[in-house]
Amino acid sequence: MYPPEIRAALAAHTTLTLAYADAQGPGACAVLYACAPDGSLVLVTSRSTRHGGALAADGSVAFTAQADGQDWLSLTGLQGRGRCVLLTGAQRDAGWAAYLDRFPFVGTDPRLGEALRRTDLWALRPDWLRLIDNGKGFGHKQEWPG
Repeated sequence: MYPPEIRAALAAHTTLTLAYADAQGPGACAVLYACAPDGSLVLVTSRSTRHGGALAADGSVAFTAQADGQDWLSLTGLQGRGRCVLLTGAQRDAGWAAYLDRFPFVGTDPRLGEALRRTDLWALRPDWLRLIDNGKGFGHKQEWPG
């Protein structure tokens, strides 16, 4: 599992910028994510979108997560690489539970909840993460695996 500082940084954000490549070239999109107990990041997107098609075809991604409006001296955020896999069966159920725990409004809005339940659910499984924390000194980095 990730070091406590990286787990805390992942938990502190809800949106990541997902970078991918397909036959049209590189692309990026913003997606909401939830942290699952197994360390994966759970996200919802349809295979009919460009990025969903890229995930279904290859699954290799890079990503960042950070808050807007930070200044240089206190800037924090994450960079990462990994693979997205489509969740099915019990893994989908567990991923959906993590997503609803992070975003309870999805479960309380019948139209939104039903629409998202019909959409593909993915687990982004990082294989490399870098935490940037300028509050600990300009350019301070912590990597996993280290």
